[in-house]
Amino acid sequence: MFQSPGEIAFSIFNFPVYYYGIILAFAIFTGVYTAYLLYKKYYDCAKAANIIEFSPFIILIGIVGARLYYCLVNLQYYISRPLEIFYIRQGGLSIHGMIIAGLISLYFFAKKYKMSFLKLIDVFLCGTALAQSVGRWGNFFNSEAFGTPTNLPWKLYIPVSHRPVEFINFEYFHPAFLYESILDFLIFIFLLSFFKKFSKKPGTSACIYLILYSIVRIIVEQCRIDSVLNIEGLPIAQIVSFIIIIFAILMFVVIRLKND
Repeated sequence: MFQSPGEIAFSIFNFPVYYYGIILAFAIFTGVYTAYLLYKKYYDCAKAANIIEFSPFIILIGIVGARLYYCLVNLQYYISRPLEIFYIRQGGLSIHGMIIAGLISLYFFAKKYKMSFLKLIDVFLCGTALAQSVGRWGNFFNSEAFGTPTNLPWKLYIPVSHRPVEFINFEYFHPAFLYESILDFLIFIFLLSFFKKFSKKPGTSACIYLILYSIVRIIVEQCRIDSVLNIEGLPIAQIVSFIIIIFAILMFVVIRLKND
């Protein structure tokens, strides 16, 4: 059994610094630096420095996209509390929103810096898998991204204030965040191996990431009980993941046909 020590790591002049923010910052750095190293080693050493140059903008756009997506699927809540849209230090970011915003912005930066868009999404999404594995621990400190009640040895204690009403009398739950963190790390390891073999076919690694992560998300969402929005009984994350899988498969086929 384990439980979060709380959301706040420390305070500076009565200004709280949240674990979520610290972990998110470290996860982003890890993902970007991984993308930089891969591009430098397998593609273009000279242009790899551009990644460090435009990454702050990609990060900012990605965070804005992640927050907007999260707020949109929680629209009823944020319409009545509009100021809380800016409280990102306490959590509330969607990886799907970050991926969508990040890919769109990468396309324009690829044009501006005259770099291959497909090569960029390969290295960035490989780095994203590692960043997600690290970043999921932010959910742990926020006591979120948990599953159904359980009594397994690795059960997660959830405070009453974070439990859904229908599970208010249960104390221990599946640590869904941990399951996804482990699976994301395995995706990263697999992608590294795949990338080394198929780096000469840009875009394929990105497709594999989108497919594998979407499958992981569909599986993990099956046990989660704190999904932000359900449509006809299905979590929105699962619906979006199904759409991404179809898109990634089609994209993979198109890339392979062009390369063949």
